[in-house]
Amino acid sequence: MQVLWDLNQWPVGLMKKTKTAIMAFVLALFFGWPMEPSFASDEASQTIRPPAVAGRFYPNDPEELGKTVRTLLRDASGLDVQGTIRGLVSPHAGFIYSGIIAAAGYRQIAPSTRTVILIGPSHRFPLGPSIPSVTAYQTPMGNVRLAQLAFKLRKPPIFESVPEVHKMEHSLEVQLPFLQVMLKDFEIVPILINSGDPKALASALAPHIDNNTLIVASTDLSHYYPYERAVSMDRICTSAITNAEFSRMPLCEACGKQAVMTLMHIAEIKNWDAKLIDYKNSGDTAGGKDNVVGYASIAFVDKKKELKKMKESISAQDKKALLRLACSAIEAKLVNGVKVERPGPSSILKEDRGCFVTLHKHGQLRGCIGTIEPVCPLVECVEKNAQNAAFQDPRFPRLSAEELSEIDIEVSVLSVPERLDFKDGDDLKRQLRPNIHGVILSRGMHRSTFLPQIWEQLPDKEQFLEYLCVKGGMPATAWKDPATNVEVYQADVFGEKDFK
Repeated sequence: MQVLWDLNQWPVGLMKKTKTAIMAFVLALFFGWPMEPSFASDEASQTIRPPAVAGRFYPNDPEELGKTVRTLLRDASGLDVQGTIRGLVSPHAGFIYSGIIAAAGYRQIAPSTRTVILIGPSHRFPLGPSIPSVTAYQTPMGNVRLAQLAFKLRKPPIFESVPEVHKMEHSLEVQLPFLQVMLKDFEIVPILINSGDPKALASALAPHIDNNTLIVASTDLSHYYPYERAVSMDRICTSAITNAEFSRMPLCEACGKQAVMTLMHIAEIKNWDAKLIDYKNSGDTAGGKDNVVGYASIAFVDKKKELKKMKESISAQDKKALLRLACSAIEAKLVNGVKVERPGPSSILKEDRGCFVTLHKHGQLRGCIGTIEPVCPLVECVEKNAQNAAFQDPRFPRLSAEELSEIDIEVSVLSVPERLDFKDGDDLKRQLRPNIHGVILSRGMHRSTFLPQIWEQLPDKEQFLEYLCVKGGMPATAWKDPATNVEVYQADVFGEKDFK
């Protein structure tokens, strides 16, 4: 079979039709496929590509298949992604093995998606990139049309069309049932690749990607290692993908590595971030732990859709100045002759910002008061709330002079709150980002907030929201009602201990 790989090393100027004809002959010889002239790819010869792995990788009965996919989507877990998913790394094994991981990503895709570019590996033949000369892919749940973009892309020199390879390849097919359940009306651009240039493919695809386009890179991870070794190997792979570390991708064992790298290059062009949604292997889902296959669902999200950061980061010098201000503002109320140490001119300290000042005594909360909205300059906010935390928090007695040496001060500078629109409690939970979001709940005259730090004490989303409701005098389940106003913000948190 080495001769098959050697074909891809032929000079670029060699006739393409000759090369693909030889491919077709070898495929027919080794796999028993019809020796169709693969270069006959005019519009009249296009057909519907029937399912190749229905009844093996997933159910062949339409009703059973739909029920299976909906159950997987319902039961899937993993990270709830904030923002619109633009790209997705998804596994392609039988649904009993990898379906629950694939569903963790597909359950979060935008229903407005109209075009899905599917990129996956050719497991049987060195190839790529290739778009088949068919009009639709078929699954037990119906036909999925190819987008006009597929016919348009087949024309440039970077693409070829080897239909015989697509006929038996499962890496793209197994993605379709999830898309058919999640999307009402969509078209696909199916691409197989395992010996092309991912960067060149990304450059060819990027101009055609709009807000209604989803890119799916189909891949499994390590194959047939003992459980612990597989987990370790796959961690290298998922880390390289989520951190855009192209230099580490050679260490990643994945059958769809070039598909994934194509998506990574597109993300670089489009300014997308990668988030690991879920990872498992066959030892976790439906097999033994001696020889496992790894699976991951990874989302690529438009950075512009992330919660807006504060306009400017606060320097270490300004943070120290704010902590001195908070400390002296408290001391000035307790010790004769102590003056408030207000910092000198600084543009960021003059900005209107929300802030909280938190006091701890021997690691226990001793007071916390803040202002959520940016209604006054940051220096004024810190000075006022330092004194309020020490002397006005109704949960604690007024701070005494004897306690000053035992107090640690923490300042949280807030970004401007942004409202979250949600349809139900599950939707709200999907949008919340633990350890990132501070949350504000408002209902009538009731209002309460938890800073992002509270996630450390209440990591469960439902418990976090229930406690927040109770804190504000609302029913514990008020967070599930879309009539409840929910806002989120981020915080730059620093304390005296950070500068000791």
